[in-house]
Amino acid sequence: MAIEESIETREVEGTRPKAIEKYKVRLENVNVWYGTKRAVKDINLNVRDKSVTAFIGPSGCGKTTLLRCLNRMHELTPGARAEGKVIVDGIDIYDKSIDPVIIRRRVGMVFQKPNPFPTMSIFDNVAAGLRLNGMTNKTIIREIVEQSLKNAALWDEVKNELGNPGMSLSGGQQQRLCIARALAMQPEVLLMDEPTSSLDPIGSSKIEQLVRNLKDHVTIIIVTHNMQQAGRVSDFTAFMYLGDLIEYGSTTQIFMKPEKELTERYISGKFG
Repeated sequence: MAIEESIETREVEGTRPKAIEKYKVRLENVNVWYGTKRAVKDINLNVRDKSVTAFIGPSGCGKTTLLRCLNRMHELTPGARAEGKVIVDGIDIYDKSIDPVIIRRRVGMVFQKPNPFPTMSIFDNVAAGLRLNGMTNKTIIREIVEQSLKNAALWDEVKNELGNPGMSLSGGQQQRLCIARALAMQPEVLLMDEPTSSLDPIGSSKIEQLVRNLKDHVTIIIVTHNMQQAGRVSDFTAFMYLGDLIEYGSTTQIFMKPEKELTERYISGKFG
């Protein structure tokens, strides 16, 4: 079953005219185990379409585990299992009829460390997924590769070097290459697991600007340990601790007027 185009919506009361709030992803009672250890506990959360949502919290709190559940990447880890519903465009991606490979095309992922395919050129890194999925039209492939590199703010830097190895790029360029590779599959949701943790400030700044630009076209969920980064790039923030979702709301509210004492302590650096 393919992911449908419909988007879950609800009317927001008290506005004139009524606004329609669109949710691209909905999590209902999501639990995740590694063997007998429950790493994520009863998570309920709605992610608005065309927005940036940040998952924050201390190491080991379940942020990355939860992120990986959103395209079933956690299933690649032996002993991992999830329960509950992850609904994308009205479709539960854990339904038995759903092929996880299809899910991972529609919900792309960028990892903590840049991981270009080491034996492939810049061009072939971006085109790899297209070819793997059976696309053979060279003209269309070229067009998608160019547009993906433009969307990843990398085209101007590499347009004359497309035949060079992807590994020849700087760390920040490699990460943008990986983002271009994900974008080539035209995902509806893009998951980013600490995408700037291995980059210098200049590279990090370019990725942050890219995230802000991309949210006009794709829903982004990002895991970050950097409070300032979460504040700069996200519209909504979810604070997690020991597998629990402690608080979720607009980034402005979470950072300026958190409702939970634990959230305030973490945001203000008083945690622990």
